[in-house]
This record gives sequence, C-alpha cells and structure tokens, in this order.
Amino acid sequence: MVLPLAAPKANAASILLSDLASFAVLGATTVTNTGSTTLVSGNVGVDAGSSIVPGSTGFTFAGPSAGTSIVGGVAGLAQTQLDTALGLLGGLATSGSVLGGVLDGLTLNQGVYGVSAAAGNGGFNLSTGGVLTLDAQGSSNPFWVFQMSSSLNTGSGSVVQFINQGANFNPGLYWDVGSSAVLGTSTSFQGNILAVTSISLNTSATIGCGSALAANGAVTMDTNTISTGCNGSLSVIASGGTGGTPIVIGPDQTPVPTPEPSTLLLLGTAVAGVLGKAGFHRAKRMTTTASASA
Repeated sequence: MVLPLAAPKANAASILLSDLASFAVLGATTVTNTGSTTLVSGNVGVDAGSSIVPGSTGFTFAGPSAGTSIVGGVAGLAQTQLDTALGLLGGLATSGSVLGGVLDGLTLNQGVYGVSAAAGNGGFNLSTGGVLTLDAQGSSNPFWVFQMSSSLNTGSGSVVQFINQGANFNPGLYWDVGSSAVLGTSTSFQGNILAVTSISLNTSATIGCGSALAANGAVTMDTNTISTGCNGSLSVIASGGTGGTPIVIGPDQTPVPTPEPSTLLLLGTAVAGVLGKAGFHRAKRMTTTASASA
C-alpha cells in the first residue's frame, strides 16, 4: 500500500534541488584534491569554509555543462538544499528488511533500504573486490535509497553496478550516510553520496553517475572522476511503479526473505521530518565553523 500524497505533483520532485544538483563535489570546511581529478558536468564548491585546495594538476571540468570552482555564494544555497535532502531521505520508511553491514554479492530491485553498521573494526559495506548489483528490471527511472546507520566504506576495486536498464536510463540513487564515507582505491561507484560529516575518495576511485556532498566536513580526493547524474525523482517508486516491493537476491542467487514492506513515507508525509533534521545539520555546521574561527 502507498499513501496518497498531499500534493499530486510533490512525488515528481527531485531529491537534489537545482543549486545542489549543479555540484559534483560540495564540502562544508574544505575540498582537497591530489593529482588530476575530472568532474563531468558539475561544479566543485565549499560553504561555510573558505578554501578549495587543488593539487599540482588540479581539477578538469568536462562534459556538455562544464562546471567551475565556487566558494560561498551558490555553494551556500546548495548546502541549505543538502540539509533538506538529508532530512527527506532520512524520513523515508524502509520498504524491506534492514540489510547487514556488508553488501557483497547482493542484487537489489529498487526500494528504500536500511543498512546496519558493518561489523568489526574496519568492517566494510563493500569488501575488497566486492560487487553490489542494482537491477532496474527494465525501468528507465528506478529509484534506490540506502540509509547508512553510520559510515559508508568500500574496499579496493569494489563495484556498484546497474543491470537491466530501460531506455533513456535516468535512475535516482542516493546514499544517506549518517557519518562519513570512504571509497577505497579504484572503487567503481554509482550514486549520490550525501554524508553528514565528510567524504574521502582514495586514489582512482570513480563515481560513474552521482556526486560527493558533505554537510559538515571536508571532501578529500585523489585522481578521481565524478560524472553527475543518478538524481532521478521519487515519482516511480511513489506511485508503486516498476520494481514494486524490493527484493534482495543473495550471493547464491536465491531470494533472501524479507518482511512485508512498511508503508512508504513519501514526500507528502516525509516533509514533516525534514525541517527538524535540516535544522540540526545547519546548527552543527554553524557550530563547527564558529569553533574553527575561534
């Protein structure tokens, strides 16, 4: 069952509003880059910090809508929209069971998934060489949200990949990270990382479509490529479209049992939780900035 939305057009809204969607990389304190990093059709920005620190080669802005470096200004507006996006994603009810901390070998239909903390010291959500497969089931606009209870970590050479894409593929893929995200060396990743604290991309890690957006800390990069995209709206999953109930397929290619899905709390109802969470992120960022300048 899907609850009707208060406003008929609300479920077609994008999670990333226009200013935020223009950034491939957004930090709160600093953005630091070593080596040559390429941003395809996206800006790099900082607010409320005051520095973007490129390495000897720096950033290459490419693509049909080549971006630029921005400190303050529209980056500040984007940070406000990031607060709102984090609140919205956090307000969505999971539509299947909470996944274990390690995602290796899973195949997932579209849905809203909770992910528990990876077990043990240095535990990974994707281990070295691990593969997470997202099955679009022929849809052009599938939608996935991963609500990480703490951090997001990937091992070297790990992969997030799509299969069975529909024509004119425009997925919505969001990683709602409760603390910090670290992509390991040569990780091949997909989707928008929205982290409450910081994001680190180790050497040669790539984001095929998505962005790295940190609400309160730094973004650190080293010879990476980020291509913006994967920011489709909630419209398909909100209307109970293609994909339906999320299915988890385990490493042995058999379905993993999941309970009946919770009713999705979509845009019409999730907004109630947005303002409180957004206000928390703004307050935390302001406190961090004030402490740094003291």
